[in-house]
Amino acid sequence: MPAANATDFDPALTPDEARAIAHDAFVYGFPFVEGYKTLYKQAVDAGGPDFKAPFNELGHSRSVATSDDTWVVTPNSDTPYSFSWLDLRSGPVVVTLPAIEPGRYYSTQLIDLQTFNFGYLGTRSFGNDGGDFLIAGPGWQGEAPASVRAVVRCETQFMYALFRTQLFNPADIDGVHRVQDGYRIRTLAEYLGQAAPPAQPAIAWPAPSAGMTEGPAVFTYLNFLLTLCPPHPSEADMLARFRRLGIGPGLPFDPAALPPALAAAVNEGIAQVLEHDLPEKVGLINTGQLSSGDLFGTREFLAGHYDLRYIGAKLGIFGNSREEAMYPAYFVDGQGQKLDASAQDYELRFEAGQLPPAKAFWSLTMYDGKNQLLVANPLNRYLLNSTMLDSFVYGEDGSLTLRIAKASPGPGQEANWLPAPDGPFYCVLRLYVPQPEVFTGAWKAPKLQPRA
Repeated sequence: MPAANATDFDPALTPDEARAIAHDAFVYGFPFVEGYKTLYKQAVDAGGPDFKAPFNELGHSRSVATSDDTWVVTPNSDTPYSFSWLDLRSGPVVVTLPAIEPGRYYSTQLIDLQTFNFGYLGTRSFGNDGGDFLIAGPGWQGEAPASVRAVVRCETQFMYALFRTQLFNPADIDGVHRVQDGYRIRTLAEYLGQAAPPAQPAIAWPAPSAGMTEGPAVFTYLNFLLTLCPPHPSEADMLARFRRLGIGPGLPFDPAALPPALAAAVNEGIAQVLEHDLPEKVGLINTGQLSSGDLFGTREFLAGHYDLRYIGAKLGIFGNSREEAMYPAYFVDGQGQKLDASAQDYELRFEAGQLPPAKAFWSLTMYDGKNQLLVANPLNRYLLNSTMLDSFVYGEDGSLTLRIAKASPGPGQEANWLPAPDGPFYCVLRLYVPQPEVFTGAWKAPKLQPRA
């Protein structure tokens, strides 16, 4: 990325003020910039391995995620993805979903540049009948065609449409492909058969750089991304405060141009987030005081809790809102010890009648604790889920015990085995379209216990 030539900051700013602003601006800006990594990989870097499609076109993963996929941390491997980054500057885009069979789950998650989930299409929100849906950007005042089922508004000029299509089992991949082939992305002009509007100015997308979300460089990227996000009225005072440190739409930001005392204060503010705030919030997740349902959603749902949005983006960006999916996560065992399969085997026991209450389906997925990616293993098995219920071995009392270990439990005992890496790991239990008892806490995910 080209180096900024200066930092436009308030000369009256004290180190204490700079430290506090850097802390808050990092929490605010990290989700933008972490999400931008995916935008760049999938829609800008046409020669890169993770490129999917140009803006306003559709790309597909024709298989589920594997240990070779690195485009996003903590990916799911239940629902092959389809992807589209939308440019709404010239007008709305129409997303078309096909009608599909009643028993299959599909969804289109609509995510703005700030990583708010501003809308959903698909099974939970509109059923499986499909249809045309108009996505409008900020400021659009036109009239929607009568043929569209709904109009959904986005507050940023660019956004992400992330499609998930349920795969029942490996033999079902052709069924997933049929659904994916029915997805369509069209500009409103194309949908109406009209001439395309004048092209918008080309954007000089800055290339990602090493460590861009781990230090002050995050603010250089944030300043660029804010030019694509009309300011929300609720953020006016906060953004005015950030402006004192040179953080704002289109401003230059070069930490090397700051006086040494302010530059040090900026680093200290960011370190406070990474070394204190993040571990503290992870501790709340480990003890059940915070759940994935608190971390993802609309602007209104998150209600100014940028700290929660930050944790969601850090641990699993583009996670679903709680109505769509819940993600009980396992970072420690039932005794509060960090999970490490190099030293210990584990088990997860569901008592009879206490399987995860999900209207669509549930899954338990394994991740490497070092890189947050899926774990390579001899079975190419990255998860255990509810489509496998008939293959599991149950206890005499009807309970189901899943085994988590680096080594196979032996011939004839692998049905309930989820392979782990030879080292630290974590697991995520996903419940798609969870029942109300998940929200209320009437159903609680069991603890992952060391195996004797």
